[in-house]
Amino acid sequence: MSVPRPAETAGSDTIRLTVGQAVVRFLAAQHTERDGVRQRLVPGTFGIFGHGNVAGIGQALLQNAVDPAEGEADMPYYQARNEQNMVHTAVAYARTRNRLQTLACTASIGPGSTNMVTGAALATIDRIPVLLLPSDVFANRAVDPVLQQLEDERAMDVSVNDAFRPVSRYFDRIWRPEQLIPSLLAAMRVLTDPAETGAVTICLPQDVQAEAHDFPAALFRERTWHVGRPVPEPAALERAAEAIRGARRPVLVAGGGTIYSEASAALEAFADATGIPVLDTQAGKGALSADHPLCVGGVGATGNDAANTLAAEADLVIGVGTRYTDFTTASHTAFRNPDVRFVNLNVKAFDAAKHSAEMVVADARAGLDALREALQGWQAPAEHGERARVLRDRWEELVAPCFAPHDQELPAQTEIFGALNELMGDEDVVINAAGSMPGDLQALWKARSPRQYHLEYGYSCMGYELPASLGVKMAAPEAEVVAIIGDGTFQMAPQEIATIVAEDLKVILVILQNHGWSSIGALSESHGSQRFGTKYRMRSGESGLLDGDKLPFDIPANIRSYGLEVAEVSSTADFRDAYRRAEASEHATAIVVNTDLYGPHPPGSGWWDVPVSATSRLESTQAARTEYEAALAPQRHYL
Repeated sequence: MSVPRPAETAGSDTIRLTVGQAVVRFLAAQHTERDGVRQRLVPGTFGIFGHGNVAGIGQALLQNAVDPAEGEADMPYYQARNEQNMVHTAVAYARTRNRLQTLACTASIGPGSTNMVTGAALATIDRIPVLLLPSDVFANRAVDPVLQQLEDERAMDVSVNDAFRPVSRYFDRIWRPEQLIPSLLAAMRVLTDPAETGAVTICLPQDVQAEAHDFPAALFRERTWHVGRPVPEPAALERAAEAIRGARRPVLVAGGGTIYSEASAALEAFADATGIPVLDTQAGKGALSADHPLCVGGVGATGNDAANTLAAEADLVIGVGTRYTDFTTASHTAFRNPDVRFVNLNVKAFDAAKHSAEMVVADARAGLDALREALQGWQAPAEHGERARVLRDRWEELVAPCFAPHDQELPAQTEIFGALNELMGDEDVVINAAGSMPGDLQALWKARSPRQYHLEYGYSCMGYELPASLGVKMAAPEAEVVAIIGDGTFQMAPQEIATIVAEDLKVILVILQNHGWSSIGALSESHGSQRFGTKYRMRSGESGLLDGDKLPFDIPANIRSYGLEVAEVSSTADFRDAYRRAEASEHATAIVVNTDLYGPHPPGSGWWDVPVSATSRLESTQAARTEYEAALAPQRHYL
């Protein structure tokens, strides 16, 4: 332990620090508490250094690591390879920790910072806390324009970091050191508020990062941010209970908020007491175990037929912790009963008010417990619950062939999913985000715990999966963490394999190679565009199009270049063997599975509004337009 500097002696009213040092020291002292469990809010910082932050935040992190002041908590630094990736890692970490912890991300000025904008959008859309510290221009304007500065002739206080404003829940730029004091406190409030959380962005001009200031010593005391469980307002609770009592075919839609509030036990107790079938969203899958007789599975555009049939018949929909994205509502076609009503339980009033609902603004766990008490003695008709069970059994029979071997040379991705679902433990974590896989997974995967199914589908961001595996493993080191990655997604963001290797974190990467963008290819074909531009092919000298030979891209060789052990397989049996070997390994491994581009996939039962060209010379597009116009018929506002 180093000797305290004169300006840092105990009892001093102020501590002289640079802004970068103050940020690190403050963050290291922040904690959250919920239900009596206290933990660090920001237990580490990811960063890539450049001229914007290497001598500011970078110096502060170095000093914290090698020469901390007396009483200063540690702030571990993690080296990322891509700025967007490190935000995805932080989001995955925060989500796995049920939004009670997150990571900070620091980047250099210009492209380093704007690379984080996509990650910020994902965090804010998904309601996940993450702290972003992008570097910025010179506040003193002595060097103007600095390297990588955007010049705006209309104003001198604009920089590329203003792109963060619409995708952040809180945004500030620190022009003077003393502005940091209220800004940091405001940032912590947003990070720890379940109703307001998302990306928090504090822009730090590079000269200000290195500027010294006498900060109040009290700023760096340990703080605990208490994350409460707001209870329902009694009148709102009674209105919701009255609406439920009048229903004959109610369903409950469990969203991600049910999991983040750790409400699974409350949801199970509610379902047991009321007999109401439970449907789930991508973020809510696993809130009620798939083994529960009233768990029907995914609803909406990529949902299963059982859940969508119940949704279409429902006279009352109870939404718990859901945002009702277009995939959940099947673009406003899922809930087809002309008399359907909604009761929404959500910690965020904005979401609770959707679809003209009876609003219950409360924590999901506290709200479900209160609703169960308010409905004591009432149950949905027994035949309604029985119908849910019959429909679910029929669906499982219908999709059984998706898991079975076929005559085709390569396995379908659904075969691999079925095997993986059997092989993984209840508390292990499967990760996915984009392409055709989320649709198959929501329809087929049986999640047996709240954390087993980690799908990012609010932003459906290609490139999320691999860096997310890093964040999930950091948050849940005891779990087997499996990222399922398409070959298209892999090509977008493989860089954090290097970080996984550097940190020696044991994750399993499953790359499904089918030489194309399967999801968009199928969407293109169904909308009259003939899979144009969705296969990975060489440009043909004859047609002039990308329809020549397959690209000679060697994914296994690419992964091996990072130092990972790789298995390449072309059958489900070989995949099972490779997974068991990967499970037994002490280090990260990858399995590249050659799969069939065309399926089979589970039969679709929902719809997604993707407009088709209103006029075209192509017959395929004309036919798709006719189908599209017919599918619009049941679309409506819920009023």
